[in-house]
Amino acid sequence: MALQSDDLLDARGLPCPLPLLKAKQALARLAPGQLLEVMATDAGSWQDFDTFTAQSHHDMLEREERGDVYHFWIRKGKEESS
Repeated sequence: MALQSDDLLDARGLPCPLPLLKAKQALARLAPGQLLEVMATDAGSWQDFDTFTAQSHHDMLEREERGDVYHFWIRKGKEESS
C-alpha cells in the first residue's frame, strides 16, 4: 500500500516502550486527519501499536514488516471532547 505520510518517526533501535512514547509525542504535533509513519525494530511494538490504536481515537491504516523493521501508518483522530 502506498500511503503518503505527513510525518515520519524513525524509532529504529529504541527499546520498548520508547517507540510508542515517541509516536504519541509525534501524533500530538499533528493535526487531526494527518498521517504518521513509524519505523521501529522493537518486536514488542507490533502488539504495542495495535493495542494503542484500538484504545485511542487514532486509526492504524496499515502495518507491515520489512525484514527486521516494522512500519506503522497511523492517522490522527479527532480529539475527544469531554
